Amino acid sequence: MSASNHISGNIRFVGVNDSAIALFENQYPVPHGISYNSYIIKDRKVALLDTVDAAFTDEWLAKVKTELDGLTPDYLIVHHMEPDHSANIVRALEEYPQMTLVASAKAVAMLPQFFGDYDFTGRTMAVKEGDELPLGDHTLRFALAPMVHWPEVMVSLELKERVLFSADAFGKFGVLGYDDDWTAEARRYYVNIVGKYGSQTQSLLKKFDNVEVRAIAPLHGPVLSDNLSRYVGLYDTWSSYRPEQKGVLVAYASVYGGTRECALEFADMLRAEGVDTVLTFDLCREELSEAVSQAFRFSGLVLAGVTYDASLFPPMAAFLHHLKLKNFRNRPVGIIENGSWAPIAGKLMADAITAMPGMEVVEPKVTIKSRMHPENRPTMHELAKAMAAAINI
Repeated sequence: MSASNHISGNIRFVGVNDSAIALFENQYPVPHGISYNSYIIKDRKVALLDTVDAAFTDEWLAKVKTELDGLTPDYLIVHHMEPDHSANIVRALEEYPQMTLVASAKAVAMLPQFFGDYDFTGRTMAVKEGDELPLGDHTLRFALAPMVHWPEVMVSLELKERVLFSADAFGKFGVLGYDDDWTAEARRYYVNIVGKYGSQTQSLLKKFDNVEVRAIAPLHGPVLSDNLSRYVGLYDTWSSYRPEQKGVLVAYASVYGGTRECALEFADMLRAEGVDTVLTFDLCREELSEAVSQAFRFSGLVLAGVTYDASLFPPMAAFLHHLKLKNFRNRPVGIIENGSWAPIAGKLMADAITAMPGMEVVEPKVTIKSRMHPENRPTMHELAKAMAAAINI
C-alpha cells in the first residue's frame, strides 16, 4: 500500500476521511470509519476524478482548490454515481463552469435521478469501452465495469503512470491511516457490497490480465502500489467463490446456551480431526456482515441452529438469507439442530443450503434436544470426521 495518499507529483489525492459514520450504506457497521477518495491529474488539461459524500463538501472543495493552486479543471470524471461519490457533482460544475463531466452513458442518463433541477445540457461527455481522454502527457483510457457494483460503473487507466482508478473495486472499510492488514476489511467490503456480482468482477479483472498496472486507486481505502498480485489474487478468489483458506466456520445461533455449548465442543472435535483453523461465530452477538465475510473465507461451514416458532431462529435465518443474497456457493456444510420438541431447524437449514449453487450437505446431521447429552457425541464425532474429509484434511 502506498505510504502517501498522493500518487505522484501529477496525480494528487483530494479525498476525505469519515470517522463519524456508524453504518455504511446505513447497514454495515464501520467502527474505523471509511474514506471517500477523489483525485486530481495535473497536465495541460486538468482532470478531477470523482467527488465525495455530501457531509464533506466544504472540506473537499477546500482541498481541491488548494491542490489546484489557481488551475481550472477541464474535466470531472465520474466513475460511479452512488451518492457517497457523486453528491457534489453539481457543486463542482457550479464552481467550475468550463468543466465537462465525463462518465459512462448509463451514468449520464442517471444524473437527472439525483439532480433533477439541474440543466446538464452541454456539460457532459459520455464515453464507452476503450475510449481515451488525452490530458497532455497523461491519458485516461476507460473500461466499463457494470454491476461492480452498480450498472453505470466504469474504471479508468492512466496510461503514462499506469494507475488504475478502480471505482469501488479494491475498496475497503476504514479511514486512511487505519493500521490493519487490508485483507479483513477489504474482504468484508467486497463480499457485502459487491459479492453478489462475482461474474461481473471476473469480467473486469480479465480486462486487465495482460495490462501493466503499477498502482490501484479505489474510491474507498488506500492506494495500492506494492505487491499488486496479492490484491488481484484475493479479488480473483473472492469473485470466483473459491475459499481463501482451508478451515471451517462454525456459525451458531443459541437461545439459552445449549446450542452454543454443542457448537463449541464440536469445534474442538474438528480440531482433533486435524482441522487447524476453526472459527466459532455467535450470530446473535457478532456482526452479520463479518459472518458472511468469514463464510466466504473458509472452505467449510457448519451451522448450529434452533427451532423457533416452528421455524428457524431469526439470527440463523438472517445469516442464510444474506449468504444466498451474496451468491454464496461451492462449500460443504454440516448441520447441528436443536429443538426441545418437534425440531425442524435442520431441515430448514438444509433446504436453504441446497438452494445455493454447488453446496453439499455433509452427513450425518446432529440433532440435540434442549441441550447436548453424552449420546449425541458419537454422531458429532462422525460429522467432524466427515467435515474434515470434505475439506480434504
